[in-house]
Amino acid sequence: MCTLLFGFRSSAAYPLIIAANRDEHYARPTRRAGFWDDAPEVLAGRDLEAGGTWMGVTRAGRWAALTNIHEPGVAHEDALSRGELVSGFLRNDDEPGAYLAALEAREHRYRGFNLVIGTREQVWYVSNRSGPARAVDAGVHGVSNALLDTPWPKVVRGRRLLAEAAEAAARDRDTPALLRSLHELLADRDFDVAAALRRAGIDGDADPEAWKRASLFLDTPGYGTCSSTAVVVDAQGRVTFSERTSNPLALASGAAPESVHSLTLAA
Repeated sequence: MCTLLFGFRSSAAYPLIIAANRDEHYARPTRRAGFWDDAPEVLAGRDLEAGGTWMGVTRAGRWAALTNIHEPGVAHEDALSRGELVSGFLRNDDEPGAYLAALEAREHRYRGFNLVIGTREQVWYVSNRSGPARAVDAGVHGVSNALLDTPWPKVVRGRRLLAEAAEAAARDRDTPALLRSLHELLADRDFDVAAALRRAGIDGDADPEAWKRASLFLDTPGYGTCSSTAVVVDAQGRVTFSERTSNPLALASGAAPESVHSLTLAA
């Protein structure tokens, strides 16, 4: 039940802001974010089971992120790994629209997904459970396990918190403060879940999974928020990529709770 929030050209000081939680089974083998040996321009975590990733950036300013569509009880035999959709774009030189046009013929081979990809100039979105790929307007957006900007409680709350954090940081050009605020919102689980679900027209008793989807940070036995990633790109093209690990199995094995990477985008 992942969540992706992003601000694209919503702030002159920070043209791109990303905040993302990856929710997964704790036991699924994963490598934390770093530059890939087989693709040195790619900075991303890695799913060691299928080889792809859920979110990443490149030195050239490309970025991509993925969430799954919530489809309880739907069987998908012989489906391809959705993580390759993200890594494929990061390794590719095609424009976002061209990349998604090439994907269209095979998108039915994947389980339900939301894919957001971008460069410094444009952002595109596609889901294989909705219409054709489209460019995304400037602004603050969010997607969880329904379609882009569907008003699920945590998406609505997350978009508001991201917009507030960006506005506050822009006044002082305070990137560290913005990163702290992004991680605070990604750790958010302290709000009236029942009231939020009622406002969204979701019956939490009829759909127990809805209670999980209502919280930005998920913590349940065996499954939950494994990592939280905050990415900030400032007006000078300086990128700060901060990942915090919350997977209890990884932390118990000695993983550092946070890693930070900095780079400057190629002109």
